[in-house]
Amino acid sequence: MEVPAENESMDVKTLISLYSSKLWNRIIGILPSYRSNFLAKISNLYLRTIRARSRRRRPSLPLPLPPHSRSFDSTVTRTEASRVLNVIEDILEHLFLNLRNIQKNLQFWQSRAEVSNARKAYFMIFERGPWAFVNGTVQFIRECVGQGPSLQLLSQSASAHISERITILNSLRYSLATFLAQVYMDIDKFGEELVNDPEKSLPSLLVTINCLFSNLEAAIGHLHATRPSNSSVDGSYSFPLVFEKLPDINQEGSQWTDCEIRDAINLIYQNLYKLDSYLNFLVAKHCKPRKLTLYWIRYTCGAVGLSVCSVWLLRHSSLMGSNDIENWVRKARDSTVTFWSEHVEQPMLSIRDELFETFRKRHRGVMELEDVQLTADSLHRMLLNFSEQTAGQKFPENASDQQMLEIVMSRYEKELMHPIQNLLKGELAHALLIQIQKLKLDIETAMLELNQILRANEINFAILAALPAFFVTLLLIMLVRAWVKQVCFLLEDYPMPEEDTRAKGRGRVARIQRRLLVVEVEKRIMQYQTFMDQGKEKDAQYMFGMMLYSLDRLYRAVERHAKATGEWPCLRQDIVDLGKPGLQTAYKLILTARMERVYDCLLPSLKRQ
Repeated sequence: MEVPAENESMDVKTLISLYSSKLWNRIIGILPSYRSNFLAKISNLYLRTIRARSRRRRPSLPLPLPPHSRSFDSTVTRTEASRVLNVIEDILEHLFLNLRNIQKNLQFWQSRAEVSNARKAYFMIFERGPWAFVNGTVQFIRECVGQGPSLQLLSQSASAHISERITILNSLRYSLATFLAQVYMDIDKFGEELVNDPEKSLPSLLVTINCLFSNLEAAIGHLHATRPSNSSVDGSYSFPLVFEKLPDINQEGSQWTDCEIRDAINLIYQNLYKLDSYLNFLVAKHCKPRKLTLYWIRYTCGAVGLSVCSVWLLRHSSLMGSNDIENWVRKARDSTVTFWSEHVEQPMLSIRDELFETFRKRHRGVMELEDVQLTADSLHRMLLNFSEQTAGQKFPENASDQQMLEIVMSRYEKELMHPIQNLLKGELAHALLIQIQKLKLDIETAMLELNQILRANEINFAILAALPAFFVTLLLIMLVRAWVKQVCFLLEDYPMPEEDTRAKGRGRVARIQRRLLVVEVEKRIMQYQTFMDQGKEKDAQYMFGMMLYSLDRLYRAVERHAKATGEWPCLRQDIVDLGKPGLQTAYKLILTARMERVYDCLLPSLKRQ
């Protein structure tokens, strides 16, 4: 298997850090007094970077201290107890981060282990980078030539490849979760004493933590030597995990001095740094492939297509003596200007004119209505004159046009009986002129109504004319957005382990993720109780550590939402209660059920509506 470049760089950094740590430890061993004030100052300077970074803590699961000690850090500042508590918080934070990183990679390999043999073979050849593709292809061809076409050996190799990583990551997760549970339980056990009598309880707590580091060293320090001979992991495991040990101190008969406590704190930070370096090195050897490695074929095809397009553009550029690109650019510019003028500028100007020149356009409409009225008055006079001549009587000025039209049509029908004679001597020509005037009036009335309809919808027509530009703009925005997401997908490295953004959002998916975290906590509480009932204390500690890890994720996921709704104090206390080792399992299950149905940030979307 070919190690990605990022993993190689991480390995180099890890080697440097480990060698520097070993060199520092040898310098400490050469110096005469390990617990001298001068050496404590130098050690404190050496660990300043780690401790300064640890001070910028992210929100995480609080320590299981008594309720009346919440103001402990604010009332007793810069004391031995407060510094030890800071060390414990740093230990828990680093453990949560490392567990998150291990869990993320373990979930990837477990998902790969559940797929079919053909999918495993595809992963071994096409999703591990170009060198793995070449090696896998050559191996597959050799197997086909030697034993005939078969995917069995390739799938077996993939299963061994995946199983090796799952085994190592499972061991790391088991040991870290157990270590986390032991530290948390010890803090819960020493909580009252730390508040009431810190001078007496601090040495015992520091010695206990030192012993827990020794147990962790025995649990995972052997992993560097357990790699099988046919391992698919490249690199060497020649860096065993060896923690520093506290010197022999009379814990029963004397109290520790401030210098001794400070030296013990610095030693714990050294061990924590070694643990991080060792885990980073080991997890990097068994981590999931980066997205760039998984989808290297897509990106390779994209790069090849981009190269072909670049060569084609170069052939049509002025560098090769061609004016094609200049002509295309000029035509594209002219087309863009025309499109802008017809579908953007003119519709916008039309909308502006319609909005700001309404009264002037209404004045023009009144004048046109008067023109139609003139035609109507002329028709009325013609009808009145014809009716008086035909009927031989005087009609009033306000006579109905419809009544006079009936007289005209009646006379017109009679005149049509002798059309040629009446055309010369009768009233047929007069009646025809009246009908033409009536037709003119009808046409002008229809045109007036149509004009009013068009003017009333001028804004709609302008918006319709601007729709092509709107859709083109929307399409460009979607393409740019997809391109940006693809570039981010390509350049994205693994996010920091503390990031669990899917459960921190405001949408339906984030709400589901938060509820799933509660379900995960509830399931691990029941598994913890099951192991305790079966007498499997080690497995119970492991499950308790995993429950603390789930509680930490839940704590960070709901904090912002619960603060916005005012539920945070109650919800925070419920999460802390769930992490208490001495609380009964039945009460914890009651708490999880109440959390799911009471707090707004954990309610399902439909019930919330």
